[in-house]
Amino acid sequence: MAHLQAVRTTLQPQQNAYTQLTTYFDPHGQIAWGYMHAEPRPCYTPTLLRELLSWGNGMVAMIDDPAQQDVKYFVLASKVPDTFSLGGDLSLFMQHIQARDREALYRYAISCIDCSYAVHSHLNRPSVTSIALVQGQALGGGFESALASNVLIAERGAKMGLPEILFNLFPGMGAMTFLGRRVGHHKAEKIILSGKLYLAEELYEMGVVDVLADPGEGEGAVYDYVRREEKSRNGIMALRSAREVSQPAPYDELVRITEIWVDAALRLEPKDLRMMERLVNRQTGKLESSDATRTSTAFSA
Repeated sequence: MAHLQAVRTTLQPQQNAYTQLTTYFDPHGQIAWGYMHAEPRPCYTPTLLRELLSWGNGMVAMIDDPAQQDVKYFVLASKVPDTFSLGGDLSLFMQHIQARDREALYRYAISCIDCSYAVHSHLNRPSVTSIALVQGQALGGGFESALASNVLIAERGAKMGLPEILFNLFPGMGAMTFLGRRVGHHKAEKIILSGKLYLAEELYEMGVVDVLADPGEGEGAVYDYVRREEKSRNGIMALRSAREVSQPAPYDELVRITEIWVDAALRLEPKDLRMMERLVNRQTGKLESSDATRTSTAFSA
């Protein structure tokens, strides 16, 4: 931990106007860190999606500028305690579904795909590795975005799952593609249809999670992974390139699946939307309860 604290002092906050994303660059490790903190819930709001895409474009500009230090790794993480991401903006989903606004729903879904594909394709730069650091819950689209990464690091006790089947839908922004590449498509379908939350330990045994860290040690696990990759970087990069040839995840496949998701979403019935609303309320209630607990603890201290 002492080493990690020393490394943190070298992190340089990046100058930007982001409101739901805090970014840092560690020049020593050549690691770009992005910490999500969307409002009013930690989900993929349109604002956060725009900021994530802007952050990616900024990293590409750094990489392509010979006067700047290269980004070799970028890490998607969260500043929200106990939560990586609750996934898609369900309130926005309901608004577009009830308005029968297919175009707006499709545009939102494509923004999600664009973000996940940038993570999966490591910004279309062969020398970059994308890492997802899951601390706490990663649900629905939050789990999908973590699955898109080249390396998924999770702390023990973290919970991940795809609950969309509970409101008569399926996860349409990359789950079949990215989870299928990790565990096979038959197993991916079983996980999707279960609607269950899985512990990081279970997913590690399945081969979904790449690195398992102790609670509170996720950031240190990122640095440990980077050190290991640096020792065999040429071979690891070449193997990843070979895997992308043998198990491609093309952008147009993601788009076609997303189109199926949009049409299925527009077929949801009132009872399905009520279940979706209950999930939103439950998520909001948990966050408010968690905030109250932390405030009470802080005052009692």
